[in-house]
Amino acid sequence: MTGRDENGDDGRRVGRRSRVLKTAGLVLAGALVLGAGSAGWAYWHLNGNIKSVDINNALGDNRPAKSVTTPSASASASELPTEALNILVLGSDSRSGDENQALGGGSSTGARSDTAMVVHIDAGRTSATVVSIPRDTLVTRPSCPLPSGGSTEVAYSAMFNSAYSVGGPVCAVKTVESLTDVRMDHYIEIDFSGFAKLVDALGGVTVTTDEDIDDEDSHLTLEAGTHHLDGETALALARTRHGIGDGSDLGRIGLQQKLVKALLEQISSTDLLTDPTQLYEVADAVTGSLTTDTGLDSLSELMSLGESLKGLSAGEVKTVTMPVVTAASDANRVVAREPEAGELWESLR
Repeated sequence: MTGRDENGDDGRRVGRRSRVLKTAGLVLAGALVLGAGSAGWAYWHLNGNIKSVDINNALGDNRPAKSVTTPSASASASELPTEALNILVLGSDSRSGDENQALGGGSSTGARSDTAMVVHIDAGRTSATVVSIPRDTLVTRPSCPLPSGGSTEVAYSAMFNSAYSVGGPVCAVKTVESLTDVRMDHYIEIDFSGFAKLVDALGGVTVTTDEDIDDEDSHLTLEAGTHHLDGETALALARTRHGIGDGSDLGRIGLQQKLVKALLEQISSTDLLTDPTQLYEVADAVTGSLTTDTGLDSLSELMSLGESLKGLSAGEVKTVTMPVVTAASDANRVVAREPEAGELWESLR
């Protein structure tokens, strides 16, 4: 198994990915306009949707160093930020709430992080690298502080996604930092029901699959071909792994990337600012599904991030999967392939 560069030769896929970052800022800006035009109710509702976790306070100073960029002598207050950013983005199968349970979270408590991406935005915000980490990767899970006090035990050869299960966002961040030695400046999480609502708010997505899918676990049966999916079916596609290929997580990552492409196409073809009702529905779905660190837990902070990405060009966004090989201890698990994985993380510091 190898690391994979998901960019097409003509740069069209990365173009779509860069547009979604700009669209996020547009949606949030529109939400602010809606708030101003509705006596502030919409703004306060959307702002109040966002949940946050104080990761910096929980982890303290025993972390990888932040990226340091020396400001240019000619820099002005109006110029773009000059520091690089690393953002851990997780998709979680939360079991909390009836909606998440109905969409496949099950009846138990807790959650897992079935999608994990490290988004590295270079200084000046003109290029980015998105690295997918397979959930089946075996890692050394560090001791993590718990909200109730105390801490988890160090675990060797633990599945990567178990960090979120045992210690939530704080442990997920600490495990990624331990694996990569890269400081995570921000954290963004989206859950089951929020993802499904977002797809529905956009009017669904059109996806073309290359093979038949029949996965009892994700409750998805889909013939090969082109389909217009609603939110629930799109979520099932994002979760599918056993009904395709060899059933590995790398196959699911490929499906998720196909779904992201379809979402970007839908977003780019929808003029949200001409339809305030749909704009509000999309903004409500986005903010209602988010958990962030305390540095991104307001509309103004999210909009500021979106605005800073306006200069991100199509040819300067690269997507890859962390290089891995099959684990010697378990044919159904993988481990980071060295030195390639280490060299990849080194390039993001």
